[in-house]
Amino acid sequence: MHGWARAKILALVLLTVGLSSPAMAVEKDLTDKGRVLVQNNCSRCHATGTEGDSPNPEAPPFRTLSSKYPVEDLAESLAEGIVSGHPEMPIFVFGPTDVEAIIDYLQSIQEKPNRAEGAPEATPGEQPDE
Repeated sequence: MHGWARAKILALVLLTVGLSSPAMAVEKDLTDKGRVLVQNNCSRCHATGTEGDSPNPEAPPFRTLSSKYPVEDLAESLAEGIVSGHPEMPIFVFGPTDVEAIIDYLQSIQEKPNRAEGAPEATPGEQPDE
């Protein structure tokens, strides 16, 4: 292979990698930003990671939120101000980029639902016996 042909192939590979990496980096940066935001603002009461108990027993661990409702549904509350039924929780209002980062992070830590004890495993594409 001629030197110029190798150079073209190398340039094409580097261009392809360069175009895909920033998107992945932005996504990781967004998730990291969300992690920092919830750790700084919420960890006083909530477990904000993939394990551990919440410091406040009344505050749900963030990794379990999707068992109650879709995490995306929190976006509006985060943007307009989360108001809780208990007086200890402060009101938080976040900007659009911060809301996106928080939602991204929360989605990344959600526990996967456990299948029912003794329930047969479903084969991909099949429905389990009922």
